[in-house]
Amino acid sequence: MNLTILILAAGKGTRMRSDLPKVLQPLAHKPLLGYVIDASMSFKPKQLVVVYGYSGNLVKQTFPSHTIQWVEQKEQLGTGHAVQQAMPLIHDEGNTLILYGDVPLIDAHIIKRLIDKGQKNLAVLTFIKEDPKGYGRIVREHNQIKKIVEEKDCDESQKKIKEINTGIMCAPNHLLKNWLGRLKNQNSQKEYYLTDIVGLSVEDHIEVLSESADNEVSITGINSKSELAAMERSYQLMTAQKLMEQGVTIMDPNRLDIRGEVVAGQDVTIDVGCIFEGKVILGNHVKVAAYSHIKDSSIGDHTSIEPYSHIVDSSVGTHCRIGPFARLRPGTKLQNHVHIGNFVEIKNSEVNDKTNINHLSYVGDSLVGKSVNIGAGTITCNYDGANKHPTTIEDDAFIGSNTALVAPVTIGKGATIAAGSTITKDAPPGDLTVSRGKQTSISGWKKPTKK
Repeated sequence: MNLTILILAAGKGTRMRSDLPKVLQPLAHKPLLGYVIDASMSFKPKQLVVVYGYSGNLVKQTFPSHTIQWVEQKEQLGTGHAVQQAMPLIHDEGNTLILYGDVPLIDAHIIKRLIDKGQKNLAVLTFIKEDPKGYGRIVREHNQIKKIVEEKDCDESQKKIKEINTGIMCAPNHLLKNWLGRLKNQNSQKEYYLTDIVGLSVEDHIEVLSESADNEVSITGINSKSELAAMERSYQLMTAQKLMEQGVTIMDPNRLDIRGEVVAGQDVTIDVGCIFEGKVILGNHVKVAAYSHIKDSSIGDHTSIEPYSHIVDSSVGTHCRIGPFARLRPGTKLQNHVHIGNFVEIKNSEVNDKTNINHLSYVGDSLVGKSVNIGAGTITCNYDGANKHPTTIEDDAFIGSNTALVAPVTIGKGATIAAGSTITKDAPPGDLTVSRGKQTSISGWKKPTKK
């Protein structure tokens, strides 16, 4: 198939009230235009052309792909004018599909049917909308499309028409070029409407075909922050529905945010308020409790993530328990049967099987062995003000509460560190190591009084 896909993405989006171009506004942390480009690439077009305008350099930098051809629309003179700017790049042979950078959730199956109809004829995508206000109307005679009238140019009878134009269309290149050359701006906006090619097709006695969209969200454009928020919720509900069809238990699909991809095994449960970013892999029987945030991480089978836990760029093994209120920072690797409790922070460290760090501790740049117990308030002092240094805690070690391990330092296998110690030298295996200041009591001391 000799297919060209042309994406119109030149608008500023004044109603967004943002310095960021409309097509770069984020939907689930991904620019709107990114969805349209990804969908376009799935059709394997011969050419992918994007017409840009406002803040064009930023738009181009956001999508540095060599497969995209960029065309600037310097003046905003309508959709027909935008397509005209791209015509010098379009071959005479083949067909062109026209999409929009602010219509992100297009349905690939519907678009494929539209492309098939646009091989020899102009084919337009329509939708029956109960409240068609703001959209161009499809005017038919004897069920044949005769023209598309923009709402500002509609008379009272045309305003009652519920079949709307989505703007998405496909046509043979040689016909499209001919029609674009005949466009005029004789309308209330003094713009060159792409929709006028429908009338030109009828004038040339070429039947205009149509395909009807199955759902409204797939043809909805975004022009304001409120519309963006509504689309965000629609997207999240669609994503949640797909996960539930795969067997994931989602306690409330209305309170879930997936800003990337979630790959889930069997019998996964996700409670309310959870956020997933990037690529997240959840193994079988994983439970993610309320208001947890997981980004670019994998969670092993039978692991429980307790409420308000924050996990980024980390790997968690099987049968672990994380949280509540735990934080796993980038570079964390937990093996199996590890317990990381409340207000524990792990960074760039490996923690091995059956180790417990149950509360109020910080472990950074460390290698922690098997069956280690790290008491409350323990910290690895890994930063000297200029460089990071490693801490090694070998198997079966016991670290008492409120211990400071000043890196670089090694705690030997089976060693015990007394509570309240500050360890600056390696602790030998199997021994009890104590490092405390001398305790002194002063008799007759009086507390200060408030003046």
